Amino acid sequence: MSGPIAAIAGTFDTKAAELTYIADCLTADGTQVRLIDLSTGQATSAQSALGADQFVPASEVAAHHPDGAQAVLNQSDRGAAVTAMAAAFTAYVTQADWISGMIGAGGSGGTALIAPAMRALPIGLPKLLVSTVASGNVAPYVGPCDITMMYSVTDVQGLNRISRRVLGNAAHALAGMMQNATPDTTQDKPAIGLTMFGVTTHCVSQIAEALSPSYDPLVFHATGTGGQSMEKLVDSGLINAVIDLTTTEIADMLVGGVFPATPDRMGAIIRTGVPYIGSLGALDMVNFGARETVPDKFKDRQFHIHNPQVTLMRTTATENAQFGAWIAERLNAMTGPTRFLIPSGGLSALDAPDQAFHDPQAAAALILALQNGIKDPTRLVHIPHNINSTEFAQATLEVFHDLITGAPQ
Repeated sequence: MSGPIAAIAGTFDTKAAELTYIADCLTADGTQVRLIDLSTGQATSAQSALGADQFVPASEVAAHHPDGAQAVLNQSDRGAAVTAMAAAFTAYVTQADWISGMIGAGGSGGTALIAPAMRALPIGLPKLLVSTVASGNVAPYVGPCDITMMYSVTDVQGLNRISRRVLGNAAHALAGMMQNATPDTTQDKPAIGLTMFGVTTHCVSQIAEALSPSYDPLVFHATGTGGQSMEKLVDSGLINAVIDLTTTEIADMLVGGVFPATPDRMGAIIRTGVPYIGSLGALDMVNFGARETVPDKFKDRQFHIHNPQVTLMRTTATENAQFGAWIAERLNAMTGPTRFLIPSGGLSALDAPDQAFHDPQAAAALILALQNGIKDPTRLVHIPHNINSTEFAQATLEVFHDLITGAPQ
């Protein structure tokens, strides 16, 4: 095969008719296809109807499991087998350089099987998942990725007047995405990732505007998934440097808010060594939903109602010290050009004199823990202004230009 190829993924022991129908629709659109069998049950006969170069058997996918094919195919428990096949499929797609787009279809089990591998594919590569669970909470499946999910309406079990229309629409949509790639009009500009929250907007917007003539600023909302999305792009080689001024997701992770980072926060920076500028933006708060959703264990804490759906809780000096130590450990693991900015005049719009979360003692605990934990104190840059001030934005830009032009770490 030559030219773009669409991968069609699913369990051919139970969904052969539906997946073959998708293949027929794609072929009719002029798209080359290759089917990937993720069955964990009986062997499928689908390969007999296709050329060897159009079908990837389940045994080949299973062989990519870290413990070998038998870790997938010898499972007596279906749930364990599906989990193992999902891991094998994820490993398979990371080395399958032929995939130009991917489509899958299934119920809850098939969705859990296919989605992790789709998340492992690069941002921008077309990926579409027809699923019985797509009308519910799809965050666990989509994660920080650009997966398009389509509700199947009827179960993915046989072809009928509804499933033919839905599956056909999905196939034609994937063909359209693959055949009409969006040109990159900013390819000549290096991409810079920035993290922002409502309470750091003034700072980040100043920086993004100043960078835009020479760079392509990509701003990510620091809602847990936002940070993961940015780091996925870093891992994919699509971001040239990071200005991570809003690290509030770490507070939610360590205290128990609704916008948490994962323990791999900053991991992409560590792995790739891209130039990194960080700061303490919005670490003065933990995020919850509506006031009545805040756990009872926090009932005596200080709150600020950001809007009817978002309640902010002021972090304590003890919690802040924990954040500082955690960040220092991550900074110590970075090997690329790194600076971390300390806005001693306040961490957010609410952490300023006469504002609700102004607490110099809590901020001091955060800064002290960071200073005590970092191995190379020259990476820390103290700026005696609030993070949203013009002075802080200008200082950030100066540090950025020094770092990008090759200043020592």
